[in-house]
Amino acid sequence: MSDLVYIWAGLVGLAMILYVIMDGTNLGVGLLFLTTRDEKERDVLIDTISPVWDANQTWLVLGGGAIFAVFPVVYAVLSSALYIPLMTFIFGLIFRGVTFEFRLNASRRERWSLAFSLGSLIAVLSQGFTLGGVLSSIKVSGTTFAGGPFDWLNPFSIMVGCALVPGYVMLASTFLIIKTAGPIQERAYRLALGSTLIVLFFMAVVTVWTPFHYPVVWKFWFSPPRIYFIWAFPLLGLIAAAQLLRSVRNRHRESSPHLYAIFLFLSGYIGLAASLFPYAIPPRITLEEAAAQYETLRFMLWATAIILPAILAYVIYSYSVFRGKVHPGEYY
Repeated sequence: MSDLVYIWAGLVGLAMILYVIMDGTNLGVGLLFLTTRDEKERDVLIDTISPVWDANQTWLVLGGGAIFAVFPVVYAVLSSALYIPLMTFIFGLIFRGVTFEFRLNASRRERWSLAFSLGSLIAVLSQGFTLGGVLSSIKVSGTTFAGGPFDWLNPFSIMVGCALVPGYVMLASTFLIIKTAGPIQERAYRLALGSTLIVLFFMAVVTVWTPFHYPVVWKFWFSPPRIYFIWAFPLLGLIAAAQLLRSVRNRHRESSPHLYAIFLFLSGYIGLAASLFPYAIPPRITLEEAAAQYETLRFMLWATAIILPAILAYVIYSYSVFRGKVHPGEYY
C-alpha cells in the first residue's frame, strides 16, 4: 500500500503546483490591474489570460477531489482547521469570476476592474493564510482536529499570505513579457525585477521561520540521508533567481524570465515538500495514516490515468492555439 500512497502524494502535489503556477499567473494579472488606470491596457492584460482561464482552474478541482477521495483524513482536518481561509479563498475565486464577466459587458469598467483586482487579492491572501496555517502545526487528537477556528491566524500565516502576492506578481509580469509589447511589456520588465527581489526576501524569511513552527525540520535538514539532497533545492532556487534577474535586465529572450520564475517556484515548492515528508499534516499525521483504503487508491488511480492526460492535452492545446502576443483591440 505504501507505493500507492506515495504515488498519490506525488499526483496531488503535481496538481497543486500546476494550479499554483498556472492560475497563480491569472491571479497575478488581476493584481497587476492596479498598475494602470488605462482600461484599454487592462483589456490587453485580461486578454492574455481569458483563453486559458477555465483550464487553469481545472487543476484545483482535480487536486481537491483527489484529496477528498484519497486522503480523507487530510480533507476532514483541513476543512475544519482552515475553514475560514478556505471558504474565503473560494469566495475570492467566485467573486473574481463574476467581476470578470460583468466587466466584459459593462459600459463603465473602472469599478469592475477594481473589483476584479480585489477578488484576485482575496484569493491570493487566502491561499497564503492556508499554507501558513498548515505550516503552523495544526492541533489534532488522533485523526481529528482539536484546535480552534482561528488557530491559523498568526504572524507567520499572515507573512506567508503577504509573501504570495509578489510571487504571483512575478509569475504574471514574466508571463506578460511573453504576451505583450510596448509600454505594457516595459512595465512588466520593471515589475518582474522588483517582485523577484521581494520574493527572494520572503523565501529567506520563510526558510528561517518555518523550523520554529515545525521543529522536526531541523532534524530533516541536517541529518542523513535527507541532508545529501534537500539543500540542492535552495541552491537551484538561487540559480533560477540569478538567471531570472539577469534575463530581465538584459532582455535577450522574452520566454526566459517566465521559465526561470517557474523554476524558482518549483525549487521552493519541492524543497518544502521534501522538508515535510512523510507527514500529510505536520507534525502529527503521516501520509499512510491519512490515506484511504487500498481499493479506493487503486480504483482512483485507474480513473486518474484517463483524466490526467486528457487535462494535460487540453491545457497544452489551449496554450498552443492562443500563443503569440496580444495587442490592443484584439479580443478572444
